[in-house]
Amino acid sequence: MSNTAADCAPRRVGSILMPAQRARSVPVLGLLAKRMVAFPREVRYGDIRTGLPVPEKSVDAVYCSHVLEHLSLEDCRRALANTFRILKPGGRFRLVVPDLRWYVDQYMAAGTPDAAHRLMHDTTLGESSRPRGLMAVMREWIGNARHRWMWDYPAMEQELRQAGFSDIRRARIGDSGDEHFNAVENAQRWEAGLGVDCRRPNEGNGASASAASLATSNEKV
Repeated sequence: MSNTAADCAPRRVGSILMPAQRARSVPVLGLLAKRMVAFPREVRYGDIRTGLPVPEKSVDAVYCSHVLEHLSLEDCRRALANTFRILKPGGRFRLVVPDLRWYVDQYMAAGTPDAAHRLMHDTTLGESSRPRGLMAVMREWIGNARHRWMWDYPAMEQELRQAGFSDIRRARIGDSGDEHFNAVENAQRWEAGLGVDCRRPNEGNGASASAASLATSNEKV
């Protein structure tokens, strides 16, 4: 799994996706990955953890679908900070991740001996067996399919607020009122999902400055 930035004309939309981006950084293997994963020519690739290849405050909107749960908590915070950095003041960030609360509710309601196994399997927080052999290890490393940190709404809202975002709300598929978001949202990806919609505040917003200061303080700790 990996992180991809898409720059879609006429309106710049940073879109964080999950193809075989990690493979692209490996010699020889990267050439094969580029041939296997076909994206439009306007797609520009980058790593949201270290920063996408777009200028600061240059993006109108960012869409992030099933990426953040594949990052460690530390890397997720970096990703949110980098997303905030590239958004224009007033720019919009929309994300969807698996909803931990939904999976826990299913587990609690099941009342069956295999409920724990289903929870671990469906959230991919566990592994039924260790990868064996070179190819299996390579798939594990390149694929990054495992979920490293799961989210419910209160936890995600707190992280977004500490990163400086405002107007944070729980989202539903298709409720953005924006044709660009509607064009990339996939109903299957929102099943058992947690959608969130928020913005980078306009310049001069005191609440934003306070939240950004808190986020910086937390990083230092």
